[in-house]
Amino acid sequence: MSAIVYPIGHSLYLNITNRCTNQCPFCIRNKAETFNRQYALWLDREPTAGELLAAIGDPSRYDQIVFCGYGEPTIRLDIIKEVSKALKLRTHNSELRTRLDTNGHGNLFWGRNIVPELKGLIDKVSVSLNAESAEKYVKLCRPLQGLPAYGATIDFLKEAKKYIPSVEATVVDLPGIDKEKCRQIAADLGVSFRLRPYYDSLYVA
Repeated sequence: MSAIVYPIGHSLYLNITNRCTNQCPFCIRNKAETFNRQYALWLDREPTAGELLAAIGDPSRYDQIVFCGYGEPTIRLDIIKEVSKALKLRTHNSELRTRLDTNGHGNLFWGRNIVPELKGLIDKVSVSLNAESAEKYVKLCRPLQGLPAYGATIDFLKEAKKYIPSVEATVVDLPGIDKEKCRQIAADLGVSFRLRPYYDSLYVA
């Protein structure tokens, strides 16, 4: 049975979709179906908001609730908004934090700026920058939208800074990426930067 939620440390991750706007050859979804030899993350079907909220249970048990998936969560924008709003009401806007892990293609996918819709619902957004140029990004991540996808990611970071309290750009620690140039891009955008280790050993096919 597919896991629609799974804990890592004090965080609970919500597995809301397998659909993605990137086709990254390095992505673990191309190599494995489980996380940490325990959680099957390939979904039989996408969960409803009610199913996710039931699986979360008492959100106060966690430091943060993370919208992610084996795909791009902003494809299911309405689910993100409905679940995060319910969580905020359930915890009366306590110290519970909500986080969105995204490739930054949401505005391109929906054809509008979706970031203002997340104001007050998402406390932190982590955007996978993953390259220092559009050409390298296309080669590395193989976005369905081609070259415009990289510019969309940059624009998403710019917009997120206006509406989301905490914004970071991340890069997977893979060879061939100029990490220092990526760090400088993040600095120029006024967002934080995080180099993400590649946790291949946590997954098994």
